[in-house]
Amino acid sequence: MKKINCFCLCALALFSCKSKSSEPKTTTIQNNEQPNVLFICVDDLRPELGCYGNEYIHSPNIDKLAQSGAVFTNHFVSIPTCGASRSSMLTGLLPRTKAHLSNEVIHNLISGQPEKEAPETFIHHLKRNGYYTVGIGKISHYADGLLYGYTDSVGTDLELPYSWDEMLFDAGKWDTGWNAFFAYADGENRQSLNRQVKPYEKGEVDDTGYPDGLTANLALTKLNELAKKKQPFFLGVGFFKPHLPFNAPAKYWDLYNEDDIPLSPNPGIPTDVNKASLHASGEFNGYQLGDEQASLEGPVSDAYARKLRHAYFSCVSYVDAQIGKLLDELDELGLAENTIVVLWGDHGWHLGDQLVWGKHTIFERALKSAFIVRAPGITDGQAIDNIVSTVDLYPSILDLCGVEMPHQTDGKSMVPLLQRSESKWDNLAFSYYRNGISLRTDRYRLTKYFRKEQPVIELYDHTIDPNETKNIAAENPAIVNELMPLWEKGNTGLYVP
Repeated sequence: MKKINCFCLCALALFSCKSKSSEPKTTTIQNNEQPNVLFICVDDLRPELGCYGNEYIHSPNIDKLAQSGAVFTNHFVSIPTCGASRSSMLTGLLPRTKAHLSNEVIHNLISGQPEKEAPETFIHHLKRNGYYTVGIGKISHYADGLLYGYTDSVGTDLELPYSWDEMLFDAGKWDTGWNAFFAYADGENRQSLNRQVKPYEKGEVDDTGYPDGLTANLALTKLNELAKKKQPFFLGVGFFKPHLPFNAPAKYWDLYNEDDIPLSPNPGIPTDVNKASLHASGEFNGYQLGDEQASLEGPVSDAYARKLRHAYFSCVSYVDAQIGKLLDELDELGLAENTIVVLWGDHGWHLGDQLVWGKHTIFERALKSAFIVRAPGITDGQAIDNIVSTVDLYPSILDLCGVEMPHQTDGKSMVPLLQRSESKWDNLAFSYYRNGISLRTDRYRLTKYFRKEQPVIELYDHTIDPNETKNIAAENPAIVNELMPLWEKGNTGLYVP
């Protein structure tokens, strides 16, 4: 097990800032004690859970969290790729340049920089304000928070050098964080097997036979230590699944009858959409022993689609069990009453939707992710249907913790939504990828691409077409014109030549 302790302070202003939350300061602080924060990141987690109305998914622990929390039914990420999405979440900022769309954005623009007045992340700012901060697993982009390549030895430099008092990870039999990220049950990984692997595995192992079980156990140990500290803590726990490869212990596969698993409700390319808006599932096809290859020329077989969806859902159930261990430990330690719990999926994932197996589009499937907040004294099992963005997490968590915002961000506090006191929420979310910018309102998705391939404007009406099967922009120019000024609010100059 690797353990890195960082005791210095530093910050980095990532890019120019746009707007500052003007919401009144409201907190959950009771008895003059600042609340702890348990922040759970889950890689590639679609909002396909029991608490989102999907009865065929076995997610009892997340569902239990939702019963005392707030389920955000319309949360959208800024960028549908891991590192860039996490950077946007941690900094509260939308992308300004193409560099901000890269998985390496934190590495390239934050790591190794000198400390500045503005914090590098909201976690760094919590640390400056008395919080003891611990990260376990993948919170930013690198699997264990340390900088090194997929096939390199473990690095020594922190990806976020000033955010953590401790950065921890147990790589187990896989030795490095990146090996663990692409782990198979026998101790091998995608790199060691030169991609000659299937994109799924039903492992005859217990929970610790894959890395997320080790992450949960390490988090339990750390929670017990943090419970004894006389200062509030921020504990970030990053789980790998259901990221590819879809590998999980057999007992989670056995929760499902594959024949009963539903297929995608939108398995084809939408009407009047150019293939340039989609992609050929390159990451997925990189698992070269897959039963079939995905393609924009046609869907995989129904049987293989069900197998893959079975594998993905098994991974969701596996990570749900690990999350349950953390929540149970909070209760056992008497911490639940003063701990904010945030569950956040870093983006969605196409499971054959629009012929894609993967993220990396600015369609609904890649942009909409799971997001649940439990704030003691505020949440009580409500569903919040307002449109919210990943950039709203930064000001919201600081607001809940009673910590002043250090600088302007592109987000605003969602605490008024949690308190049911917000009547003027703008219900807009902006997302960026594939040379395009997408606006989501409470009814429409309007996307504009900066490219030669036509059409460059796509419009979807989610009241009648929630699966985005038909681009209606050409037949509704008045709606496009009405929405375009709102779309312009998200035009950060990213695609200006």
